[in-house]
Amino acid sequence: MDEAIVREHAQAHCDALLAGDIGKAAEEMSSQLRSNLGPLVAMLPMPLTEATVESVEHAATGFLVVLHLVGESTEIRLETRWKERDGVPTIVEFSHLKDAVPEPAADADEGPPPEG
Repeated sequence: MDEAIVREHAQAHCDALLAGDIGKAAEEMSSQLRSNLGPLVAMLPMPLTEATVESVEHAATGFLVVLHLVGESTEIRLETRWKERDGVPTIVEFSHLKDAVPEPAADADEGPPPEG
């Protein structure tokens, strides 16, 4: 398993998410993740308007791939851990990355931000 193969599978995962094909996107996931798909899908800003592979890095326990997913009103970055399963790169873990720059806090006098 090398970086190019992992990137290819990560891009296929992004393409399936962008198309709204959760079943196809799930093919890149381990059976454990597929059995608990609901909470994973709930964190996605669906429908997506953009889905890109931001980075692929080799780590001691496989590959770490950061996905940038953009919806109509929000965007997230997911760090996915990929390991070889039955000879194929497979997502074995997801985690939501917090943005490096936090949004400014609203003044207490202003009340909650408007919903949109």
